[in-house]
Amino acid sequence: LMAATIGFVSGFLVADGSMLTAYNNSFQKYNIEDGKFETEEKIYKNQQEDIEKKGVTLYENFYVEKVLLNGTTLRIFKNRTKVDKVCLMKGKLPEKTGEIAIDRMYADNNKLSVGDSLQSGKRKWKITGLVALSDYSALFQNNNDTMFDAVKFGVGIVTEEAFDTFNTDNMICNYSWKYGTEPKGETEEKNVAEDFMKVLNNEVSLETFVPRYSNQAIQFTGEDMGSDRMMMIILLYIVIAILAFVFGITISNTIHKESTVIGTLRASGYTRRELILHYMTAPMLVTFAGAVVGNILGYTVLKNVCAGMYYGSYSLPTYVTLWNGEAFVMTTIVPVFLMAVINFFLLKRTLSLSPLKFLRRDLKKRKQKYTLPLSARIPFFSRFWLRVIFQNVSNYVVLTVGILFANLLLMFGLMLPQVLNHYQTEIEKNLLCNYQYILNIPLNAMNEEHKLESLMNLMYFEYQVQTDNEDAEKFSAYSLKTLDSEYKTDEIMLYGVKSDSCYIPLEDTDGDEVLVSKAYSDKYKVKKGDVITLRESYEDTQYEFTVGGIYDYEGGLCVFMPIEQLNRTFDLGNDYFSGYLSDSEITDIDEKYISSVIDLESLTKISRQLTVSMGGMMYMVDGFAIVIFMVVIYLLSKIVIEKNAQSISMAKILGYSNAEIARLYIIPTSIVTALLLIITLPLEKSLMEIIFYQMMMTSMSGWIPFYVSPTLFPEMFAIGILTYAVVAVIEYRKVRKIPMEEALKNVE
Repeated sequence: LMAATIGFVSGFLVADGSMLTAYNNSFQKYNIEDGKFETEEKIYKNQQEDIEKKGVTLYENFYVEKVLLNGTTLRIFKNRTKVDKVCLMKGKLPEKTGEIAIDRMYADNNKLSVGDSLQSGKRKWKITGLVALSDYSALFQNNNDTMFDAVKFGVGIVTEEAFDTFNTDNMICNYSWKYGTEPKGETEEKNVAEDFMKVLNNEVSLETFVPRYSNQAIQFTGEDMGSDRMMMIILLYIVIAILAFVFGITISNTIHKESTVIGTLRASGYTRRELILHYMTAPMLVTFAGAVVGNILGYTVLKNVCAGMYYGSYSLPTYVTLWNGEAFVMTTIVPVFLMAVINFFLLKRTLSLSPLKFLRRDLKKRKQKYTLPLSARIPFFSRFWLRVIFQNVSNYVVLTVGILFANLLLMFGLMLPQVLNHYQTEIEKNLLCNYQYILNIPLNAMNEEHKLESLMNLMYFEYQVQTDNEDAEKFSAYSLKTLDSEYKTDEIMLYGVKSDSCYIPLEDTDGDEVLVSKAYSDKYKVKKGDVITLRESYEDTQYEFTVGGIYDYEGGLCVFMPIEQLNRTFDLGNDYFSGYLSDSEITDIDEKYISSVIDLESLTKISRQLTVSMGGMMYMVDGFAIVIFMVVIYLLSKIVIEKNAQSISMAKILGYSNAEIARLYIIPTSIVTALLLIITLPLEKSLMEIIFYQMMMTSMSGWIPFYVSPTLFPEMFAIGILTYAVVAVIEYRKVRKIPMEEALKNVE
């Protein structure tokens, strides 16, 4: 168990450190862009020259999107050789028309491999390779999506000749840029990007503008990687602490069996220090051996397992395993130190008795003045079981800790799929509306240096995005961020809606009060009457809002207010709006004016992606929990039987059968185990709620509510009982093997 635990944590830390280094190095190795923008039409050569005079280099990175027969969307680029280079993971790059290399994670999620074919309409491609695109380590189709989706969306590359055969009408004019001199820090990068956007607005008609610091497809992976380290380290130390106490109890049992020998040695002049060192040798050797074997497993087999978890979540390039000094200290030095300290104090306490007490086999510090009286009305077997339980209270205390910890792991593994399914169900029940259309307002309509031209462009845009859909209702949107804290910063969507909105009723608010979504309320513990403070991204400007109520919506961290209030607060203009809320699909607006559509499928991306990326890990956690549970119960029940070996042997001499003896000594542990399984469940639920909240606050943006299914506790109890049944069979065999002559040894 120790080797497996240290191996798993070591493998995780090594894979995490190596892959994070590979990710950080990829910016230079693959020449990842400093930003990208899209234009309505291709930039002329003289425009590009004028833009590049400002100290940047532009690269064409055009793409087309194809809906495939399997119902997914594939974004296709020509092969990149200068910027955002491609990492080939398997197979080979396309060499002719009709060949394609696709993202490795998208291929895995859709069960595609080298040699398979993809089809969109009449076009057909043969997959020649699996790749990782350096600017798509997280597969975000739209930069303002709450979560990437590597199931329904993927990227791929074809040859330049094959790309030229695509219809130019469907081609997106996407350009990447690199600065001549890299800005230092996010603030300087933001200022440089804003200046560059003004330059572009003067030269071209911008559709979108995404600097690297706000590009989720690039940044999300780096921000998320490493967030699970502390959880794994805590897992290691809890297991080591449990095993240290198990070792301590095992040693105490050994000392009890060898007490006369210890008394003789102490009387012969052996010091307490020598005996402590002697009895510490076994656990220290086992710990050291476990650490060595664990680290070997960690750097070989388990490293690949843990790397597979990352590869199941992100489209990362290949990595090289790096020596991790911090991982060595945490998985070898610290466990050995923990084991030494815990066992030293346990042994020091036990061996502090006088030699005479050891010779008399009296190892109790305090003389027990009386035995707890048990009524004669209690049946014999019941009284005997109670005596066994009272004699082994210290063992059962450690058993309680072991069961508590193992069941926490088991609860996490069983609960997460149920939480994700419940989240999907709740979103389906509580949609704001069936469709939220976020409009893609051209950047040339917001050029402050050419106000007249901007006004004309804005008027033209507003004319183009009018709809005859009766369900459509205009709304404004603005994005702010939570204040910096020890938790992960969240992006909060502010909705401005009509006062008489049929989708989001605002009757509960007075004056300038706002509604917050239930997801926001649950995550940040906000209630009616509180004042929330949000800030602009990369700026010090802050805004305060008074909460007038909680709106039952789990689909995002949102704030709702009248459209007039939002437009006034952010100086957007009286007639400004960002999109439409609608219960039916809007078909009379050109797709190029629609930035994104938020519907049920997009809102459930989080749960869908977590199910894909963490599904395998949950089975591993469940298995690990069962192993810990089994080992701890086995060790402690083994101690109970060994401690009573002489009595068991005497019972055999008196004619008791193996089944009757097992009933005497195994059933008490069975009763305690069953009771502990039931008693600890409410405590585990409370602890898991705290752990889940901390995990959500520190490890991911957004919010998924905590949920415990009615079937969870019965499942956990059944797994616990079945696991213990295996241990009970093993212990029964141990009872059978105790010989009758054991009763003749150590006769007092």
